[in-house]
Amino acid sequence: MIQRSTIQLLRFHFSFFLMPVYWYALSQVVKPDAFRAILIFFILHLLIYPSSNGFNSYMDRDEGSIGGVKSPLPPTRQLLYVSLAMDITAILLGFLISISFVLAAVGYILASRAYSARTIRLKKYPFWGYLTVVVCQGALVFFMVYHGSHLSLSLRVPILGMVSASLLIGGFYPLTQIYQHEADAKDGVRTISSVLGIRGTFIFCGSVYLIAFFVLAFFLIVSLEIKEFLIFSTCMLPVLVYFIRWAVRVWRNPASADFLHTMRMNTIASVCTSLGFILVFLMQYL
Repeated sequence: MIQRSTIQLLRFHFSFFLMPVYWYALSQVVKPDAFRAILIFFILHLLIYPSSNGFNSYMDRDEGSIGGVKSPLPPTRQLLYVSLAMDITAILLGFLISISFVLAAVGYILASRAYSARTIRLKKYPFWGYLTVVVCQGALVFFMVYHGSHLSLSLRVPILGMVSASLLIGGFYPLTQIYQHEADAKDGVRTISSVLGIRGTFIFCGSVYLIAFFVLAFFLIVSLEIKEFLIFSTCMLPVLVYFIRWAVRVWRNPASADFLHTMRMNTIASVCTSLGFILVFLMQYL
């Protein structure tokens, strides 16, 4: 029987925060294969992402708040076995798409394991840990979705799309670490956020997000998706407003960089970004 702690620590709901890259890549595919697009969504959001969360929780054994869970339960050995089973299932299902997709999926899984595993532990290195997350959750996922849902399984994936996807993740990810500095330090982990500090994290994320926005704008405008860009930009206004308001509050009181505000930021950013890309995707059918 699946234990309550296993279900909690797989953090299925946290996959929602990673959904924007899926919709971004899908929005750039002209009339994608519906079956493969749905299958890819299932593989990523219900298998690979939760499995990665579970393995990370098994290795970390967090006692304080983690992404999407305020009070995590102690992990058991079952969590490790379930994560492994989910990885195997994801790879087997990937063969229904293509060998290239399977190789990319294996690469993502191995990178996520190297990120968390005690023997390698990339997450304890600020630069390498950050780069691993940005490349895998951004560029690599964009490749998997674009290639896998393309009618001809094209390997000619837009480079600017992959770069902007990584930048979007890069401007968002350090904010998820901002309330964990003390817990990470106890575990011997130095995240990019802990190196930058609380205020530095806001400055860094704002700068990277600005670069991501300009790269995305250039990519969409060059692709003659001007209306799509304007719609996406409109959807992003709530994210900008909340980010600025939160940053001002943190400047006055660093204690505001807490779990609650971080989850609100995550939710607003994920909802608005996903909505923007979903509308861009739907415009090709209007």
